[in-house]
Amino acid sequence: MDLDAVRTFVAAADAGQFQVAAGALSITQQAVSKRVAALEKDLDVRLFTRTPRGVQLTVDGQAFLPHARELLRVADRADASVRPGRRALRVDVHSRRTAPAVLLQDFHRTHPRIELDVVTLDADVHAAIAAVEAGTVDATFHAVAVPARQLPAAIRTARVIDEHHELLVGPRHALADAPAVTPAQLAEHRIWMPGMAAGTEWASYYDELAAAFGLTIDRAGPVFGNEALLAEIAESPDLATLAGERTRYLWPDSYDLRRIPVRDPAPVYPMSLIWRDDNRHPGLTTLRDHLAARRADAPHTEVWTPTRYEGQGLRPCRTGTPGVAAVRTSRSRTAT
Repeated sequence: MDLDAVRTFVAAADAGQFQVAAGALSITQQAVSKRVAALEKDLDVRLFTRTPRGVQLTVDGQAFLPHARELLRVADRADASVRPGRRALRVDVHSRRTAPAVLLQDFHRTHPRIELDVVTLDADVHAAIAAVEAGTVDATFHAVAVPARQLPAAIRTARVIDEHHELLVGPRHALADAPAVTPAQLAEHRIWMPGMAAGTEWASYYDELAAAFGLTIDRAGPVFGNEALLAEIAESPDLATLAGERTRYLWPDSYDLRRIPVRDPAPVYPMSLIWRDDNRHPGLTTLRDHLAARRADAPHTEVWTPTRYEGQGLRPCRTGTPGVAAVRTSRSRTAT
């Protein structure tokens, strides 16, 4: 069905005159008559009765009018779904509890008129990049570790997040009242990260962190989820967890958990925004500017980052969920 003819029919029905409809559509009155006549021929009914004062809908015209309006609404929605600036900006945050999701929510508060579609792709970094390249998502967040020349030609990245670590401990832990801890202090503890698969983005990061500060990482043990791990930490005098500074966790008040900054130096997990350079969505440009400004405004502290993450415009390795690392004192070598 010719949507221009349908749009002309609706305009004529609303105006009651072909001349007025022609003015509203910026076409001639003759064009209005031809479009309506073609639509009537296509439907094999009369839609209007011509009168000295204009036109009136026939019974068939009255029956067709609500469906014609719905056709135009569907056409407008279809157009908006793909037109840059009219459809929602679709961004993958991998996990809704970590820094990218927190910063994206901050972006929404600052730019509420930019519609967002926040998704969590269940994919490693290669699949996430492929999704950006294919246009399944407009952007994604991952750490980057190899030169930009090894990226697909259309892919661009910019480092936008330096996520600091915090030590999360229960009230009976030896460090519970410390205002801050250093990586050197953690060298006296066993870092327990059950279920963290070798070769993932986070495993590679923690391997380099361990090598830099003499830490021991224990990946043994089943995974029962963050809620179960937090419950164990709350009850234990020697368990702790490393979490991102902006990672969101909820627990009962009775747990009395404490979040303690890791400093001197502060290990940071670097994440980049990844997008296609030919993506014309105006919201993407605004998001990039917003994230760049937030990073520029961050307080300057002594930080540690693995050497493979030091550059800008790099490509991620493989990725896993930005997870929780449990720290065990050297006095206890087995899981509780």
